[in-house]
Amino acid sequence: MNKKLLALVLALVMMLSLAACGGNGGDATTAAGDTTAAGDTTAADDAASDLAYIQGKGEMIIGYTEFAPMNYKDDNGEFVGFETEFAKAVCKELGVEAKFQLISWEAKETELKSKNIDCIWNGLTITPEREESMSISTPYMANKQVLIVKKENADKYLKAEDMKDAKIVAEAESAGEEVAKTDKFFAEAKYTSVKDQKTALMEVASGTADGCVVDYVLSIGMIGEGTDYENLVVVESLAFADEQYGIAFRKGSDTTAKVNEAITKLVESGELNKIAEKYKLSEQIIAK
Repeated sequence: MNKKLLALVLALVMMLSLAACGGNGGDATTAAGDTTAAGDTTAADDAASDLAYIQGKGEMIIGYTEFAPMNYKDDNGEFVGFETEFAKAVCKELGVEAKFQLISWEAKETELKSKNIDCIWNGLTITPEREESMSISTPYMANKQVLIVKKENADKYLKAEDMKDAKIVAEAESAGEEVAKTDKFFAEAKYTSVKDQKTALMEVASGTADGCVVDYVLSIGMIGEGTDYENLVVVESLAFADEQYGIAFRKGSDTTAKVNEAITKLVESGELNKIAEKYKLSEQIIAK
């Protein structure tokens, strides 16, 4: 009887040992599963990569507003401009197509966060506030804000007291609006926001506004002889808010570093300056 009991005990021990081995085999499978899970984590990380997302689509959707010499249609209806050609050159370096999406400047950050666009590439002024909410490229162009008026009023608005009750417009949520709202020069003016810089020019040209505060680079391509606004001029004695342009991506985006590398290549090859010369912007380029 004791021998039988001993045999049963031994058999039970063997069964438990086999079960333990089977359990280890299960652990090995789990370990393999963990390897797969790790791979899934990597895949998840890739999915979280903004660059991988953009390259996976094969295109970068670029948010812009229309104004020369940055993004506009020429006399033949072709979409051209400094930013247009600059963006295409950078996208070529990234191996993706540049796709342009017209946006409301006021809603630019919402468009970016919701992934309706992948970047804001349209004369975006770099500010501490924008750097907190977006990832911004290395600066590539210098700019400033200027006051544009009708030619016959070029000497009318030279001092702060001249601005009393003057009707001033600027693009909503733009650097120009910030100047119009906060600079002491415009303290006595009557300010109204408009949807974009092109509309601001139209308001002044039509006489519904006395002046507009816009980007200096816009004045290079959109006012004066040979343009639709020959009757408009920059008040040369005034300049506001020296600033720099950058390209804005989603906060934490790894696309920014890759775009910075591409910009450096375009600078070194001379291609960026070649594009700038075409649009009379060589003196404004600061990218190195």
